[in-house]
Amino acid sequence: MRNITVWGLSLGQALLITGNILLVSVTALIGQSLAPSFALATLPVALQFLGLMGVTLPAALLMGWLGRKKGFLAGNLIGVGGAFLAFYAVKHGLFELFCGATFLLGMAIGIGQQYRFAATENVPKEKAPLAISMIMGAGVIAAVLGPNMAIWFEHWAPETQYLGAFAALIVLYIFNTVLIAVLPMRAPTAQELNGTPRPYRELLKQSDLMSAIVAGSIGYAVMVLIMTATPLAMQACGFNFGNTAHIIQWHVLGMFLPSFFTGRLIMRIGTYSVIQLGCIMLLGCVFLNQFGVSYWHFFIALVLLGIGWNFTFIGATALLTKTYEPADKARVQGVNDLIVFSSAAAASLLSGYWHSLFGWEILNLLMIPAILVAMFTLMSSRKRAIIVTPNITPQS
Repeated sequence: MRNITVWGLSLGQALLITGNILLVSVTALIGQSLAPSFALATLPVALQFLGLMGVTLPAALLMGWLGRKKGFLAGNLIGVGGAFLAFYAVKHGLFELFCGATFLLGMAIGIGQQYRFAATENVPKEKAPLAISMIMGAGVIAAVLGPNMAIWFEHWAPETQYLGAFAALIVLYIFNTVLIAVLPMRAPTAQELNGTPRPYRELLKQSDLMSAIVAGSIGYAVMVLIMTATPLAMQACGFNFGNTAHIIQWHVLGMFLPSFFTGRLIMRIGTYSVIQLGCIMLLGCVFLNQFGVSYWHFFIALVLLGIGWNFTFIGATALLTKTYEPADKARVQGVNDLIVFSSAAAASLLSGYWHSLFGWEILNLLMIPAILVAMFTLMSSRKRAIIVTPNITPQS
């Protein structure tokens, strides 16, 4: 796809995900070192998720009014401010200030989630799955660069561990701000600005919209819950950190590497089929984890989990873009991201508790009903589309 805006947004997405992985690598460790008690060690992580969730709907509505460029510039400037604040807090050992900084960084990450929607607005409608795939494919760069940056900058300032990570984060957000400032983006249309949006009640009656939200949120939650519990399970099985890190890295590659062909797969076999294929891979991960706890059981299961997430998330996003009129766009995108990322945050909080309460095998089995709900919702929506439009070949 030769589109400078999509390529630019892909680069911006790569930088943002790199920064996010960098944060994941160090935030809990810094929280543990700065917190007045061990119980508050993960508070900065929780506030980052809270900032991400809280900004999704307002950011989408604001972009519907001001346009993508101004919205993304605001997001990156919040990221720059959050990174500077975190740098200062880590340098001076200020836990409360660090918590505020991670909340701002979560907001910046939440606004950045709109990049995939912006890409679809700058290509012909039939190319939307390819544009989404390009944006998500940028995560491959981040999967390699993010963890390595955490290692490279760990001792950048010998007197303060991890301070360099936030210096690198400042540079990433400044570079991304400049990139967005020079990138051409389509301005909001008259329909988007002046059209009358439908009420939420009417929007949510659409079976395709509900299918997109259900598939996206369940796929994301299942992925986050199993991924977060995997290091705990591997540690309990006696694996060292190197084994765990290697498997997580391949899982992340499984999440993003298929993006280079997921869009074309959607165009070939249809949105519904790709999402269902993703659900089948999620089930494959769950069932494989019942048959053993060897290194290769964990490895193959986590790769399947990553690919399953890729198909469900990209497929759900592509399906979502077909469910709204221009005036509804901001509302639908905002509500979708609010539900999807709230589900992911809840899964991350439940993961450790469920693993300690039920164990690894039962935790995996608990995912089956949720995955089946997503599959049943998709089948019902597809069947309804066939009944409503019997003479038209539906999206499969």
